[in-house]
Amino acid sequence: MSKIEEVRSEMVKAMKSGDKARKDVFSLLLSALKAKWVDKHADLTEEEENAVIRREIKQTKEAVETAPKDRKDIIEKNRFALSVLEEFAPKGISEEEIGGMIRGVFGQLGITAPSPKDKGRVMRALMPLVKGRADGAAVSRMVSEACGGK
Repeated sequence: MSKIEEVRSEMVKAMKSGDKARKDVFSLLLSALKAKWVDKHADLTEEEENAVIRREIKQTKEAVETAPKDRKDIIEKNRFALSVLEEFAPKGISEEEIGGMIRGVFGQLGITAPSPKDKGRVMRALMPLVKGRADGAAVSRMVSEACGGK
């Protein structure tokens, strides 16, 4: 079952149960998925569907962060939307798994005493392995720490 069908099914359930807030979130996600489908003129791959979902999650997080502190209604609405969107998000990888991957990349590249100069090489080798499953900023921070940086 594609994500479009899955989201549509959840939206119908929300409409039947009278949960307007969930229905609205599903409606926005369905629109984003359909827009990508129309742009591509073909069925979306699982990776493309996950990229759309991650983009929606990122935009919703930004809306929470940039909302004025006195606008509790906007913040709560976006936090709720975020919780609903995360139900469809692809499962990420833990920091322990990323740490193991970093050590593996050190081994592949023959790095025995990592230094901050090695960060670029490590990131180039690591990012294809974690793409779509981990936050790039968090991975960069972990590689910096592993390479003796701050």
